[in-house]
Parts: sequence; C-alpha cells; structure tokens
Amino acid sequence: MKERVMLYFGSFNPVHKGHIALAEYVLDKGLCERTVLIVSPRSPYKEAGELAPEMDRFEMAEIACAASRHPGKIVPSAVEFLLPKPSYTIDTLRYLEETAGDRMRFSILMGADQIARLDGWKEYERLLEYPIYVYPRQGAATGGYEGRVTLLDSAPLHDFSSTCIRERISRGEDVTQMLEAGVLGYIRRKGLWSPARRIEALSERLAAAPHDVGLLVERGKLHYRTGAWGPALNDFNAVLRLDAGHVEARQYADMVREILEFRYKDIYNP
Repeated sequence: MKERVMLYFGSFNPVHKGHIALAEYVLDKGLCERTVLIVSPRSPYKEAGELAPEMDRFEMAEIACAASRHPGKIVPSAVEFLLPKPSYTIDTLRYLEETAGDRMRFSILMGADQIARLDGWKEYERLLEYPIYVYPRQGAATGGYEGRVTLLDSAPLHDFSSTCIRERISRGEDVTQMLEAGVLGYIRRKGLWSPARRIEALSERLAAAPHDVGLLVERGKLHYRTGAWGPALNDFNAVLRLDAGHVEARQYADMVREILEFRYKDIYNP
C-alpha cells in the first residue's frame, strides 16, 4: 500500500507551535501516516527583513519537527528550493508524483484563509482532485468548496501567527509560549527579526522614501525601545517637520527629551 502523506505548504517564517500542533493533529486523527512541511522559497514580493533566508527557515522547521510528538512522521522538505521559480503548488505536486507517486499518496493541508482564495491559484481545479483538509484560522470563514474539501473544525486554533511572532521579536517581547525552545534559540543565535535587523531594513526603505512618516515613526520607536535616544529623537523630529500635528511622534519626542534631561542634567542645566 502507498504511504499516505499530507503536504503542509508554507513559508514557516518562523515555524511555531501552532504549525506543529496541526501536524500532530492530522496524524493523531489517522488522516495520514506522515506530515511534510513544504518550506516555500524566498518570494520576490516579500521584504528582505521580513522573510528569513530559506535555509534558516528550513533548519528551524527541522528543529521543530524533531521536537514534536511524532519525530520522523513530521518532517520538513526543501523540495521547492530546487524547483523553478516562482513556486506553484500544482507544479510541486507534479514533481512529487513523478518522483514518489509510486509509493506515496498525497493530500494537502491548508488554512481557511487559503481556501477562500483558492480560485486564484494556478490550476486550482486540478488541486481539488487531491484530498484537501482545511483547518480554521482566526478571522477566516471555513466555508467554500463544500463536498470537495474536508473541514477540520476540531483542529487546534492558536491566537498567534508567524507575523505576530516576528513583530514581537522585533519589539524585544517574549515569545517563549509560541515557539519551541530550540527554534527560539536558533532565532536568537542568528539575530533573526531582531530590532537591529528591522532598523536596518527600515533604513534601506527610508533611503528611497525619506519622507515616509510611517517608516520614520516605526524606526524611531525601535530606536526608543533599544535606548538609542539620539537616533530616536532625530526620527521623531523628522516626522514633526513633515507633520507638526503628529500626536504619537510628539509624545515620543517629549519622552526622549525628558529622559535626556534627567540623565544629562548637568549638560541641560549648567
């Protein structure tokens, strides 16, 4: 008999406990014998500071899969790194059918937000010939393609996402409840999505758009959180020169001045 393999496509940027919980769930329910996390390659439409390098995402997926309740049955794959770009799910499936279809029978695991826009995917009708299992996502309806997909209404639903995790990391906030310890350790060693990396990415964007108030405020707040008072004040002052009524920039500029006056009282009050 062919091994039933469920393919879970995603950027896994980073892979988190919610991803692994879903992979464990479909195995526990007997929907497959193996779950494979297909790590997507770098997209030309993603910001460099947002999407971690391919091999970093793959290595984090390896760490998370090995720490799951079903190591060996939950595994990552870099197959899409080797295929022509851009990567399309149907092309990956064709390749897998050609190389492993004689011993594996494939199904697909996707979120409710993805099924809602499936008709925009390449050859989506061909995709619907495969068993598709749909798990709930916060704020996304689970309807669509009734009778052609299987809804996993009892699948675990987590109230955080990779986007949320990246934002928390960039702000220096705690994410230990969202990530496997080995994945968090990897992120810290590599400095992925750190405030310094985000500041660098924002600076590159501001070089091309120096009057973008939103970018200036975001960079200023990151400088503030990391205690870089001078650069923070420079950014907030730049915002106020562009928009004198910007309330948030005014509040942050005033807070920075208070800090500087307190720490350097002799300079400010000779």
